[in-house]
Amino acid sequence: MAKPWLSFIGMSDDSADNLPAASRAALDAAKVVFGGPRHLALADVGERGRPWPVPFSIDLVLAQRGKPTAVLASGDPFWFGVGGSLSDHLDPGEWQSFAAPSTFSLVAANLGWRLEETSCHGLHAAAFARLRPALAPNGRLICLLRDGTAPALLASWLTGQGAGDARLWVMQAMGGADQRVYQTTASGFDLTGISAPVAVAIALPRDIGLPRCAGLPDDSFAHDGQITKRPIRALTVSALAPRPGEMLWDIGAGSGSISVEWCLAGGQATAFEQKPSRAANIRRNAQDFGLTHRLTIVEGDSHTLLAGRAAPDAVFVGGGGTVALFDKLFALLPAGTRLVANGVTLETEALLTSLHASCGGSLLRIETAQAEPLGRMRGWQSARPVVQWNVTL
Repeated sequence: MAKPWLSFIGMSDDSADNLPAASRAALDAAKVVFGGPRHLALADVGERGRPWPVPFSIDLVLAQRGKPTAVLASGDPFWFGVGGSLSDHLDPGEWQSFAAPSTFSLVAANLGWRLEETSCHGLHAAAFARLRPALAPNGRLICLLRDGTAPALLASWLTGQGAGDARLWVMQAMGGADQRVYQTTASGFDLTGISAPVAVAIALPRDIGLPRCAGLPDDSFAHDGQITKRPIRALTVSALAPRPGEMLWDIGAGSGSISVEWCLAGGQATAFEQKPSRAANIRRNAQDFGLTHRLTIVEGDSHTLLAGRAAPDAVFVGGGGTVALFDKLFALLPAGTRLVANGVTLETEALLTSLHASCGGSLLRIETAQAEPLGRMRGWQSARPVVQWNVTL
């Protein structure tokens, strides 16, 4: 195997004089060195240095293929670092990596936190809403932030989420001579003069975070009434059986509540919705739950938009189930795909009953009722029954 031409070199916030011997040798051998201005200055690489372009791009590095090249990164290049971005475009023998202690490790060591019990996040270019699924009672988070203004904005966001009592440690230039650690709370944040590189460690209060089971309250979502109600949604998500990394097609998505709960379980979803106003609600829900990186909204007629897409692991038909739609799905979906369809009309019930007879699976009739005022007393108010067909193709 040929010698790797690209070296990823992790650095703490100190000079290149403190690099391990192997990292130092790889840096000295490089003809071109890429990195942020801070890293290039710390490494003192002179005319060999190439600052990252704005907007960020890896193309300049890939153009050096075959020439001894180094990329400088904070700590571990493969933990929220440039290593993963570049290695996706390289063969394994093309690179070598020399990791240093990550900022997460330095922060955890400073606070005495168990890193395996701490949620770690890179928020250089991501919305703070990305943290919402990670909020949990007494949880601990470490977040890498883009610049010195970001900690105050993060504190404001946490306060808006009901976590104003969260304790914050703002940590600047960890591992270097200019290391600084400041402690405050989210609601009482008044720190100034913060500069990058900066991370914030968060100790959350008790009463915070989303439930970890399916069936969030209906008022958690933006919707126009077209939403799979909480009890039916819990049973539907259970039937879909989400697993981390799996893809869902949510057809006739309405508010996107099924897609949201699927993504909160660690999956990815494509929500198909014809009505622009409902597609707008799905976008809002994706943003509010911090799931824009997991949930894709496709606006228009699903019959014409399904073909040509990567096959999903599961499909939910929540609206618009017709013979033509199911025929199209049966032609597109590979064996092993999980398919769940809900119906409330007599026509859809008849269709799902027929599909169950011909294709197998399970057929469930769900009837719910809720206590409502009835004069001076209370009585049961029944919801429309839902018929659910669940099959693995």
